[in-house]
Amino acid sequence: MSHRKLNQDEIDHLIKNGCTASDWQSVNVKQGFNPINIKNVIFSGEVILGNYTGNFELFPGLKCEFGIYNCTIHNCSISDNVYIKDVKLLMNYNIEDNAIIYNTEQISVTSESTFGNGVEIEVLNEGGGRELKIFDKLSSQIAYMLVNYHHAPHFIKNLNNMIDRYIESIKSKIGLIGKYVKIKNCKQIQNVNIGPFADLYSVLNIENGTIASNEKAPITVGEGVIAKNFIIQSGSIVDSSAILNNCFIGQSVQIGKQFSAENSAFFANCEGFHSEACSVFAGPYSVTHHKSTLLIAGMYSFFNAGSGTNQSNHMYKLGPVHQGIMERGAKTGSFSYLLWPSRIGAFSVVVGKHYSNFDTSLLPFSYIVESGGKSVISPAMNLFTVGTRRDSKKWKNRDKRQDPQKLDLIHFDLFSPYSIGKVLKGMDILKSLYEKADKKQDFVLYNGINIKRLMLKTCRNYYNLALKIYLGDKIVNQLQNMSDNISFDNLKQQMLSISFNFEDWIDLGGMLVPKSESEKLVSAIEMGGFDTLTDITNHLQNLFNKYDNLSFAWTLGLIEQVFEIKITEFSSQHLLQIISEWQTNSLKLNNMILNDANKEFDSKSQIGFGIDGDSEIKLKDFEEVRGTFAENSFIKEIQSESEQINKTAKDLLKKLNSSK
Repeated sequence: MSHRKLNQDEIDHLIKNGCTASDWQSVNVKQGFNPINIKNVIFSGEVILGNYTGNFELFPGLKCEFGIYNCTIHNCSISDNVYIKDVKLLMNYNIEDNAIIYNTEQISVTSESTFGNGVEIEVLNEGGGRELKIFDKLSSQIAYMLVNYHHAPHFIKNLNNMIDRYIESIKSKIGLIGKYVKIKNCKQIQNVNIGPFADLYSVLNIENGTIASNEKAPITVGEGVIAKNFIIQSGSIVDSSAILNNCFIGQSVQIGKQFSAENSAFFANCEGFHSEACSVFAGPYSVTHHKSTLLIAGMYSFFNAGSGTNQSNHMYKLGPVHQGIMERGAKTGSFSYLLWPSRIGAFSVVVGKHYSNFDTSLLPFSYIVESGGKSVISPAMNLFTVGTRRDSKKWKNRDKRQDPQKLDLIHFDLFSPYSIGKVLKGMDILKSLYEKADKKQDFVLYNGINIKRLMLKTCRNYYNLALKIYLGDKIVNQLQNMSDNISFDNLKQQMLSISFNFEDWIDLGGMLVPKSESEKLVSAIEMGGFDTLTDITNHLQNLFNKYDNLSFAWTLGLIEQVFEIKITEFSSQHLLQIISEWQTNSLKLNNMILNDANKEFDSKSQIGFGIDGDSEIKLKDFEEVRGTFAENSFIKEIQSESEQINKTAKDLLKKLNSSK
């Protein structure tokens, strides 16, 4: 873009408007420049000015003319049609078109900066050793590997070197304020890059950070916020006196209501209000809403923290050894306490206070409670609760990310090779414990936690129910994809054409993958097989896109395990059995969920309704406020699903029998 020096008439006009400059020759302007809307401005350093014509609506009914008023500008490039007013110091920034900045004390870049990129945060273990180097393109997958794979030091080194090269490429002495940014009534903004369409208002102090806003997914940073050494990705909101120190905020995260965090990372769609976090790795959809909750040195995903949730370890002598894992979908009840280190299995609920270290990772869908001062687990009992089913359906629908580039790769399936693989191992564990237990025992001990002996067989049966539903889901889906060519022979042909390996799957920061695939990626990075972070991101995206094919291939291995056959021996009778058992067990599970949901409408739930009336008024008041069981949208959805399961099973069995 062509710029020129000010002419004398323009200099005179600016002086008449109350402007001064340390050197007018250092002020350059765009062709067509008009000084009329630049008033009471102090210029110093190298300054480039655009054209400021026309007006805009600052507030409804209040129009203002574009221009620069009552400011000190040092070493800045300011594009067209901006409104900058009452800024005590604006230093070392490129300001793009249509930015609005007013009533702000200081916006400055004080030295060469990476704008929060490259800050190392002590995540997961507050004693250090798992440092995560944050940057504005960080995904939950890359973060997961960087934090957890220290058994592969060459991998960590090579991946960090790639991050360092990226960070070096964005280092600058000049900051960015993108187009259509709004900065209003703020105090101190120092060494912060601000992407297009961001809205900052009444911010107290933010320093050394990146606000990676864009038009499709703008960022809001609001009143009272204090943040130092941070990254905020697109679509997020940080407001209401939140305090962040050494933090990463992923896409479409909401942080506010006096929430405070340090050395923590929050990935897509997390929410943090009122409470406190320290050295937390909050995978996608981790939520904490309550004032008395402290999350410390833990890894979570799809997590919901009950009020007063707390974790700690007061037994250390050589420094803190806080570190715990709550696998995807876990929840805590009000005032629950966990002694780290512990590991909680996927989709489990923790209630009460637990003072022993235990590992339930191979017993998913469990209830963990405190009973008589000891920790007791009821495996599989969280399978048929309303909360589990409702959560699994709501997560995908509550993805708030509007950015076309979704950095965190997320699979939402409740039943998957990841969870069902654990179910299969859980069944073996329960069987072994049952066979070895003395019939005089009330409890058996497993990995530091107690299980009622009489529950072992029942819980194993519940796991088996989940396994048969998953197996049926995959086979039914494969058949339906055949459209008009549904037949056993076509399915068998597909099955025989697939190469498969029945192996463990992992939850890679929200993305479900075979363990061998993550090991291959780690090995490739160790050997220098990737040059850039973009190469790794593309590889992960390709792997993400293969989920359906990979999970079906895993299912073939599951069939071999369940039926104790080779796929070559898979028969039409096996297929009919899978569909029939899928139908039976899916309906059974849905009925159990409906029975659990019905508790929400029983007489106990009506306590406190119809406060001054009789039982008839109580019921009417309850139904007006809560609705009825029959009219509830969730209930209708489950009932409709059961009807569809019956219809699908009936249609498939008919087609398969007719194709023999």
